[in-house]
Amino acid sequence: MIEVEDLHRHFGGFRAVDGASLRIEARSITGLIGPNGAGKTTLFNVIAGVLKPTSGRVTMAGEDITGLLPHALFHKGLLRTFQIAHEFSSMTCRENLMMVPGGQSGETLWNTWFGRKRIADEERALRAKADEVLEFLTISHLADQRAGQVSGGQKKLLELGRTMMVDAKIVFLDEVGAGVNRTLLNTIGDAILRLNAERNYTFVVIEHDMDFIGKISDHVICMAEGRVLAEGSLADIKANEQVIEAYLGTGLKNKESA
Repeated sequence: MIEVEDLHRHFGGFRAVDGASLRIEARSITGLIGPNGAGKTTLFNVIAGVLKPTSGRVTMAGEDITGLLPHALFHKGLLRTFQIAHEFSSMTCRENLMMVPGGQSGETLWNTWFGRKRIADEERALRAKADEVLEFLTISHLADQRAGQVSGGQKKLLELGRTMMVDAKIVFLDEVGAGVNRTLLNTIGDAILRLNAERNYTFVVIEHDMDFIGKISDHVICMAEGRVLAEGSLADIKANEQVIEAYLGTGLKNKESA
C-alpha cells in the first residue's frame, strides 16, 4: 500500500527524518513506536503531505505521491488523524461527520437557489451515514452533543469516524491513546480491528502503549534518530538490543511499567 524510500526531512541542521525506508502492506495494521524525538510524527506529516520532504520518495499502490498536498491525498483515500483532536467544537458530533465528504451540492451558491431538493436529498443520505458511523463506534448517544463538550477519548473516536465518511484506504493514527482512559482505548482498538477485518482498512498507528500496540498490530516498526531501527513482531522488537538502547537503556519492559 505504502512504500517509503530513503526519506529525509531536515529543519535547518536538524534531521528529523534521516533516510527512513519502510513498507506498509495493504490491509495490515502497523504499529510505529520509538522514543520521543525519533521522527515518528514528522514521518507521518511528510507521508500525509503536511510537510514537504527534503528528499526521498513515497509511493501509494505504486503511484508516486511524494509531496502531494493533504487534500489531494484525501481524495486518494489516505487520511491522517492528530494527537490532539481537530473537531468543530461548536457543531454536534453528527454534524462533524456530515461535514467530511467533499463536493456537496450545498457548497455552491447556484445550488442553494435552484438545487434545494438535491441538497435536501444529500443531507438525508449524509445524516443516515453519520448515524451509521456513530452506531458502529458505539457513540450514538453523542450524536446531538456539541463535539467540544465530549471527552478526549470520544473525540478520538469521532476522528476515526471521519475516516468512515469517505472511501478511506489507509489511515495514519497519531497517538490515539494519549489522554484516553483504558475503557475508551479498548473501544478504539476494537473499532480499528473491525474496520481492518470488515472494511479492509489499512492502519499505521503511532502509540506508546505497548499493550495497545500488541492488541491491534500485525507488524511493528521502531524508529530512532529519524531512521527505522528495527521491525517485526512486538516480541521481536522487545528483545532487540538496539531498541532497548534507543529507549535510554531502560528497555520496553521497564518503560511499560513506568
